[in-house]
Amino acid sequence: MSKKISDTTKPNDFAFGKENYVIMIIGLIVIIIGNLLMIGGGSDDPNVFNPEIFSFRRITLAPIVILLGFTIEIIAIMRKPKD
Repeated sequence: MSKKISDTTKPNDFAFGKENYVIMIIGLIVIIIGNLLMIGGGSDDPNVFNPEIFSFRRITLAPIVILLGFTIEIIAIMRKPKD
């Protein structure tokens, strides 16, 4: 006597819904923007100090944008997909 196990999932079901993936892509774009905000501020001559590396954009704004991106990613993962 064999029992038939019924699956409630279809073989093509994904772990997240379309809305979750869209939110994840938005979060990834925000993280990339935050990393781009940190670029630059170097000096061509190693003997010359460039104080631009300590600008507001690199020290404060970029890390906040990156944390915002990670928060968006967490929201995308935790959000229940619509049926």
